[in-house]
Amino acid sequence: MSDLEGCGVLRVVPAAGEREPADWRAVHNAVVPTAVLSEAQVRERAGRNRLEVAYLGGVAVGCSTVRPPDGETPAATVIARILPEHRRRGFGTVLYERGLGHARTLSGAGVETVVLASNEEGLRFALARGFAEVERYVLPGDTIPFVTLRLV
Repeated sequence: MSDLEGCGVLRVVPAAGEREPADWRAVHNAVVPTAVLSEAQVRERAGRNRLEVAYLGGVAVGCSTVRPPDGETPAATVIARILPEHRRRGFGTVLYERGLGHARTLSGAGVETVVLASNEEGLRFALARGFAEVERYVLPGDTIPFVTLRLV
């Protein structure tokens, strides 16, 4: 828990109870509207990734994902998402640092993140923390690319 700039206590918990997976999904879908996830997809992701939700006074303000390395990439992936109305208050940093600490236990091959290209604040956040763009890709049926960045 952290007390950030007088905003109250930020509580970060696993997306594992009854309420948390729905809150994780709501934040994800608001921040990444081009890749909306269903309840079943969130349950599947929770089985293979570490999902957390950040609450401020009982309100979900952000969520994070830490993906372990897989057959496609040897790096672990850390993604921190904060609802636009709660950005620039330090919440993303809290989620990112928690995720980064966990990711470093999963892989010695580095850390990546993925940001929707239209999320300019998210791209600035990643670049300011030492990430560099390595790839852009568009999901089938979409027009806005995702940007993969690697921590250098």
